[in-house]
Amino acid sequence: MLRSNKDPLATENLDLMDADRGSIVTADDGVPLAVREVGPTDAPITAVFVHGYCLRMASWHFQRQALEQEWGSSVRMVFYDQRGHGRSGIPAPESCTIAQLGLDLDAVIRAVAPRGHLVLIGHSMGGMSILSMTRQRPELVRDRVVGVGLISTTAAGLAETGLGRSLDNPVVGAFRLAVRTSPGVVQLGRGAVRALIAPVLRAASYGTRVSPRLVEFSQSMIDDTTVVTIVNFLKTLELHDESDALVELARIPVTVICGDEDWIIPFDSSKALAEALPGSEMVRIRQAGHLVQLEFPDKVNAALVRLGTRATELRSKRRSGRRGVV
Repeated sequence: MLRSNKDPLATENLDLMDADRGSIVTADDGVPLAVREVGPTDAPITAVFVHGYCLRMASWHFQRQALEQEWGSSVRMVFYDQRGHGRSGIPAPESCTIAQLGLDLDAVIRAVAPRGHLVLIGHSMGGMSILSMTRQRPELVRDRVVGVGLISTTAAGLAETGLGRSLDNPVVGAFRLAVRTSPGVVQLGRGAVRALIAPVLRAASYGTRVSPRLVEFSQSMIDDTTVVTIVNFLKTLELHDESDALVELARIPVTVICGDEDWIIPFDSSKALAEALPGSEMVRIRQAGHLVQLEFPDKVNAALVRLGTRATELRSKRRSGRRGVV
């Protein structure tokens, strides 16, 4: 939160991740996914960060910066751009679903972290991706996942609350139809669609007055997302339901984080998610908007450090249990 007229991020290197080890993972349907990682490949735990709708992996800038110092060589961090976002490939419209995003996460894990324990951390649509993968690959979660962070997200759709209600507009409906029939034409109408959707996303980003450079940074991620991607993911955001995944997550440490001024994913949705996971830690960040990991990074990072501690404890228990098997 900005407390003076001086911009604390005036000299911040917001391109920090561009210097990290990079690779391309090919999703099961052929879409290339851009990946970055930092930390030793043989670290005891790999933390995979999954970004949200109309963002890219750079939205984890403050987590990548602080947690590298906090975790050191004990955790490798992996970041990637979801399909249709950042430097990843543009997918077919029919593949723009939460179910497919769960499969993409699985593909990234298979490619860059095929062994060892995992902590999965997702923001908004990224949290939905984690829940989707959990539902589709429960054996992976049981065997390897030792912690999950769910930030500004929900297990069920947004048709009646948050983003869905904000975009309940006949013009948006017309764009959905146009994307399915002639996406090239929709690109020509990008001004119109941004006039409807981008302001909603920008207005919900922060609940407090933040650095102008931070506003520019997050706005650039929204503006760089193609109109086709923006519209193609709307239906799945509104209608998805990954509630069945919660049974698996109840067995491991989970942290649920949300700002109470978030009206993309209202705080009550995150509260309901935490209540469905009785052993989870619920972190309510006062006055924060949807981009809570950028707006209040210190509070989010502290919660993730606590999650990492719980994950390490579970990993130790699992290893001790295996050694005790004759």
